[in-house]
Amino acid sequence: MAEPRFRPGDTVRVMKAYPLGHVRTPYYIRGHTGVIERVCGSFPNPEELAQMRDGLPAQPLYRVRFMQNEVWPDYRGNPADVVEIEIYQHWLEPA
Repeated sequence: MAEPRFRPGDTVRVMKAYPLGHVRTPYYIRGHTGVIERVCGSFPNPEELAQMRDGLPAQPLYRVRFMQNEVWPDYRGNPADVVEIEIYQHWLEPA
């Protein structure tokens, strides 16, 4: 099992990558910066499982909070609105 690299409160950036195949990280959030809200645990990598591999070592999964007006510049809602997305560690880098 991979050890968690991030803790709640850490600022991270989602990698801006476009691999082929099953990808659990939403397209629209790639390249954006957010804050770790919590560590959800460690689980087999679903991108590897989709390729009929074992998905090991298990990867930490984080809930990351993004400001909606930073994700969607034309967002007209409350400036404090957020979107939270669960993202595996291999998609995150320190910001």
